Order: sequence, then structure tokens, then C-alpha cells
Amino acid sequence: MANGNFAVVTGASSGIGLELARLAADDSFEMLIVSDTSEIEEAASELQAGGANVQTLQADLATPEGLDSLFQAIEGRPIDLHFANAGIGLGHTFVEQDLDEAQRIIDLNVTSTVRLIHKVGNDMRARNSGRILITGSIAGYLPGSFQAVYNASKAFLDSFSYALRNELKDTKVTVTCLMPGPTDTDFFERADLLDTKVGEGKKADPAKVAKDGYDAMMAGKPGIVSGLGNELQVALAGVLPETMLAEMHRREAEPKH
Repeated sequence: MANGNFAVVTGASSGIGLELARLAADDSFEMLIVSDTSEIEEAASELQAGGANVQTLQADLATPEGLDSLFQAIEGRPIDLHFANAGIGLGHTFVEQDLDEAQRIIDLNVTSTVRLIHKVGNDMRARNSGRILITGSIAGYLPGSFQAVYNASKAFLDSFSYALRNELKDTKVTVTCLMPGPTDTDFFERADLLDTKVGEGKKADPAKVAKDGYDAMMAGKPGIVSGLGNELQVALAGVLPETMLAEMHRREAEPKH
């Protein structure tokens, strides 16, 4: 890729988002990387040390103010790659969760993604050029006992991604959905899921997950389930009853104590 192409990566301070930013840097994209933590500056320093042209924004995209600050930081520049990766989770029983924390999952994972892609997608369609990668999850195929709101948010994103892609099929704008399973990031600590079977279990390498998504995006594919075991789980989700899937998820996500 030639210098001067522009990418935006949300949730880029660590995990899958940082790995996506590394891949875009390797392809010489100028980048705006976004996170709600100050760790975004450390991520930028690493990328810049490798020669990348990186701008940072620390903003809470779960709020209208955070989204507005991102729109201002983009400054009308045409976006070639947009990585809609920002997201959070929350464990434990829904009725016992802090409702504001549960609402924040919807505000970040769903509302901010929709509002951001509405703007980015309109700009890309007007130029008839651009690629969007949405980080969904295999969780979107499973009723998420003890992660009820999170899994529902990912079900929304998985569905939204494929629908948007279809609507844009007569343009040169592509939409790709990345659907990983449990990945070795700080997600489980932030979601208070360490004391669970899934929290303690083996997880995928975020660099491998990001590479799967990046390659699928650049190839213009509709989506990719990262990991052979996760492909099997998605296949089972298509044939097993929802009640059984919910019970299976419960065994993975219910706190041990």
C-alpha cells in the first residue's frame, strides 16, 4: 500500500485492536488510533518507533462527546480502512449487574459502532471506495448466560455487518465481520470473568486473530470465524436448541465462587 492511505482503529491500545494497527502500519497506512485509556499513547510510541505515522485520540466512544471528538479528529479525511473494534463485556447475572455498566456495553458496542459506521460508510459510498472491518464474535451465535448483554451486542454486530455488506454490494465498499472466540486480551479482567471456566481456559493469540481479520478484510471477504474450534462451535449453534446453547454457555461463564 502506498503512503498517504488512512486507517482508523478503535479500541487500539491493546489486544486485537493494537494488532490490527500493527498490520496497517506494516502496509504503510497513516493511522488514527483510539482508546478510552492513556495506554493509547504507549501503543502509538511503539508504532512510531517502527516508522508509522500515527495520531492518537483518548476518548470514551460510549458517549456522544467521545464520538464527536473522533469525528473532529478525522477532520474530513477520506478513510480507506475502518476498524470498528472498540468493545467491552460484563460478566455475572444480568439482574445483579449495575444497570449503568450493562447500558455502557450497549452504548459502546452497539450505539457508537452504528453511529460511527453510518458516517464512515456514507463517506466511503460517496467515494465508492473503502473497507470496514467490524469485530463481532462467535458469542453472537450463543445465548450468553452470565454475559447476556455482551453476547446480545455481538449478535447485533454480526447481523449488522452482513446486512450492511449486502446493502453496499453494488459499490466498491466492502464490509467484513471478524468473529473470534476467547482471545488472550484484557477483556476477561475488565469484564470480571477471571473466576470462570472461560476466563481460566486457553485463549487465542490476538495477533493471529487480527491477521485473520485483516487478511479477510483486504481480500474483501464477508466474514471470518477465527480458529477451527470456533468454526465448529458456530456450526453447532446452527443446529442445537437455544436452551441447550444457553446451558452450555452457563458452564463456561458462570462464576465459580
